[in-house]
Amino acid sequence: MALTESSQKLKRGDSAPDFSLKGVDDKNYSLPDFKNKEGLLVIFMCNHCPYVRAKIPAIVELHKKWGDKIAFLGINSNDPNYEGEGMENMKIFAKERGIDFPYVFDETQETAKAYGATCTPDPFLFDKDFKLVFHGRIDDAMGPGEAAKEHTMEENISKLLSNEAISDEFKPSMGCSIKWK
Repeated sequence: MALTESSQKLKRGDSAPDFSLKGVDDKNYSLPDFKNKEGLLVIFMCNHCPYVRAKIPAIVELHKKWGDKIAFLGINSNDPNYEGEGMENMKIFAKERGIDFPYVFDETQETAKAYGATCTPDPFLFDKDFKLVFHGRIDDAMGPGEAAKEHTMEENISKLLSNEAISDEFKPSMGCSIKWK
């Protein structure tokens, strides 16, 4: 496990790169599939990373709270040959953890490269026009077992839905590095 901090390739106002990726539900997803919501939260994640595992309950709660207004998408860009990864393991992971939003496999890793994703989890929040409004952490509990004091993503989703300004301050996520082929 290589602890990695997210970095910024996409800047505020940049358009979300499109993709066509297969989900754990065997459906193919692309950006237009998420157009009927007020925003889109894309989270680069994986199955084995302890940082992702620690954040999944918070992500699932965010989805329960905001999923009727904000579309959620989990993208796994890890090398499928890395232990615990690949589509079959993704299906098990999603079922065991109650992930009730699309979880797709970026087998070529081109989507992660287009977004500039570097770690897991690496969340990107877009508005209804798929323009980036925030890229950064879910909350300030950066290590497994830490308690969150600041709920960064929840606050930013609330601001997005209320048409309030979202800070330009980059609050990077931290987690395992994406396992490149």
